[in-house]
Amino acid sequence: MQLEVGSILEGKVTGITNFGAFVQINDSKITGLVHISEVSLDYVKDINEHLKVNDSVKVKVVSVAPGGKISLSIKKVQEEERALKASRPADVEMFTKPATTDLSFEDKINRFKSDSDERLQTLKRNFESKRGSYGGRRQSY
Repeated sequence: MQLEVGSILEGKVTGITNFGAFVQINDSKITGLVHISEVSLDYVKDINEHLKVNDSVKVKVVSVAPGGKISLSIKKVQEEERALKASRPADVEMFTKPATTDLSFEDKINRFKSDSDERLQTLKRNFESKRGSYGGRRQSY
């Protein structure tokens, strides 16, 4: 079986060490290593809290060395799934509202403007609360 870099495969954890986990790919004899830094999106102090032997996992092939060493990543699969979930238009509020076909054009425009203003206010509020400022803490030397 030939592995391609970037492909996402199913695997089974066959062993755990303090630096990572060995994963057997698709019931074949091919085994790769998931380094501890590639196990989760969160910081992993103890790999045993995240993986157990015989766990089924989805892994992405990061690299295949000429000597046969295969580097795998669970974290990259999670990142791709998160990005895919965030990019779905069905999750956006404005696409889930029911269509209002019985309204006049002017009513639709007014509704659009009020919705836009609400969203803009929410964005401004969130942006301004995250900006750091030094107001009130200035000292004269």
